[in-house]
Amino acid sequence: MSVSVEKLEKNVVALEVTVEAEKFVSAVNQAAKVLAKKVNVPGFRKGKAPRRMVEQHVGKEALYDEALDQLVGPAYAEAVIESGIDPVDRPSVDLVQIEEGKDLIFKAKVMVKPEVELGDYKGLKVEQGAAVVTEEEVNEALKSKQEQHARLITLEEGKVENDDTVTLDFEGFTDGVAFIGGKAENYELVIGSGTFIPGFEEGLIGTEIGHPVDVNVTFPDEYHSSELAGKEAVFKTVIKKIQRKELSALDDEFAKDVSEFETLDELKTDLRNKLMKTTEVRVKDEHAKAIVAKVVDNASVEIPEVMITERIRVMLDDLSRNLAQQGMTLEQYYQYTNSTEEVMQEQVRPQAAESVKMDLVLETIAKAEGIEVTEDEVDEEIKKVSERHGQDAALLKQTLIARGELPFYKQSMTSQKTVSFLVEQNT
Repeated sequence: MSVSVEKLEKNVVALEVTVEAEKFVSAVNQAAKVLAKKVNVPGFRKGKAPRRMVEQHVGKEALYDEALDQLVGPAYAEAVIESGIDPVDRPSVDLVQIEEGKDLIFKAKVMVKPEVELGDYKGLKVEQGAAVVTEEEVNEALKSKQEQHARLITLEEGKVENDDTVTLDFEGFTDGVAFIGGKAENYELVIGSGTFIPGFEEGLIGTEIGHPVDVNVTFPDEYHSSELAGKEAVFKTVIKKIQRKELSALDDEFAKDVSEFETLDELKTDLRNKLMKTTEVRVKDEHAKAIVAKVVDNASVEIPEVMITERIRVMLDDLSRNLAQQGMTLEQYYQYTNSTEEVMQEQVRPQAAESVKMDLVLETIAKAEGIEVTEDEVDEEIKKVSERHGQDAALLKQTLIARGELPFYKQSMTSQKTVSFLVEQNT
């Protein structure tokens, strides 16, 4: 087999592939055997008719079509490897020559990865911000710990306050008629959590246990149920139980109860140290992102639309998987956000385009600088990941190979290595 490459236009090439006549004849003969099993040729059992009879029955064109199905795909894949191109879309194939006894020649026109024109990516001197933890942040962390260890006290009497956990019965009505999904009994609700539509939780503040109260609300215009969107409603409610947080005093006894420390000062020091570690990681991450953003901004590349469209698809697939973990479908999400797939695609398009550009720039820099990830580095990273998740490293690697994900895993590691290189060169 031989291949010639012709650049047609920006980011588009044509591969002219020549397959030896012997291979084409072999493919046609195999096609006849395949078709013999699919069609009924008078006077012959299925699969037993000779090629000549099969060809008379189905026609030479059908025979050639079947042979091309077997031959063109593998020949194109081999041509891609031999030519060294990097396709980003499926090819359009045109036949140049198809005749038994002669070489099969076809031309595959395909979009390839665009060439990146790198700008300055070294010596940019992007300053890293300082990692600072304020006393206010330490006190907020301490307050959060206090909230985590608060006790819920059930009130015998009293009125609902913000942050209370209440148990209530309710039923919603619009125009005096109860609506579907608007009724519940013994429902537990944290006041101020924003679980219900605006106005509902606020309307319960000041309510006493056992006293019926009508809460008047208006459903948002963008509410997921079109039957209720923008409508006024009345919820008839009864508070059955009020639970209120009882916070422990912030003293040495509290520190002993919630940690391994003996004093409150020791606990605060530990919280400060943990906050500092988190802040240092965040500051380093922001610094790296600022460097990459500047390097990407300095580069020029014309991104094929097909690459942006594919990245949008990947982003929406990721969103769908994340929603599924929360028990929601993408279609339900569109309803709740009063959106559509088309609107969402346009919203994420700028992010998708920037993401593709960043990948292309990092890949180009990696090639220019000879940045690669070795098999040992891949194995070491897989080992770390497997240990974090309590998995067997060899099994995890085999899973990645079986799913065809190992090249992407390696590519991700190469990108991270390139980012580290850029941080070193621009700090």
